[in-house]
Amino acid sequence: MENKKITIKEVKNDSDVIAFIARADKVMEEIGYTEHGYRHADLVSKIAFNILDRLGYSQREAELAEIAGYLHDIGNLVNRKNHYLVGAKISGDILKRLGMEPDEVSQIMSAIGNHEEESGTAIDAITAALILADKSDVHRSRVRRDIAEFAFDIHDRVNYAVNHSFIRVNNEEKKIELELEIDTDISQVMDYFEIFLDRMTMCRRAADTLECEFEIIINGMKIL
Repeated sequence: MENKKITIKEVKNDSDVIAFIARADKVMEEIGYTEHGYRHADLVSKIAFNILDRLGYSQREAELAEIAGYLHDIGNLVNRKNHYLVGAKISGDILKRLGMEPDEVSQIMSAIGNHEEESGTAIDAITAALILADKSDVHRSRVRRDIAEFAFDIHDRVNYAVNHSFIRVNNEEKKIELELEIDTDISQVMDYFEIFLDRMTMCRRAADTLECEFEIIINGMKIL
């Protein structure tokens, strides 16, 4: 098959991608994790694109980050453990079948394989954008259980407490800000850092890769 510039639309419409993301989210639901389905995939995809686009990277680099963002959690359909490695392989197979150029396939596989704080690192701009986009998606809408149950673990409680999350990119000041609004009647700010400190450290390093500073603004106050 002749290599071509695969678009996010082609990826989203692929029957394997549709089935695999649905199954991955089902697996996550069964083991009690927050939403990891089409909503999360689409949001991470758009944020990853916007980060590179607003920082002046090429349109194609932004598009590759967009595709990586959409596919990054597809490996959860097999198992949560090492899902980033499995997801890189599955995504590579899909993209090669669709006819993507090998160099572009390799960039997306590397980004997906490095997006988790367990062992990943921001090796390039595409990976950095994926990391920042993925780790910024902390929000009430991801919690599957009803607050009336209040059988929340700390991850559910912190996610439920976040009413608003937004990544703001300032290319002139070379600054990337994660803005959060947290309902402190549900979860304290320190709870956020208790479970997400490794993620925030990873985000800071990702911003460094993009030659930007990383800041966290919670309830209007600069925290980091």
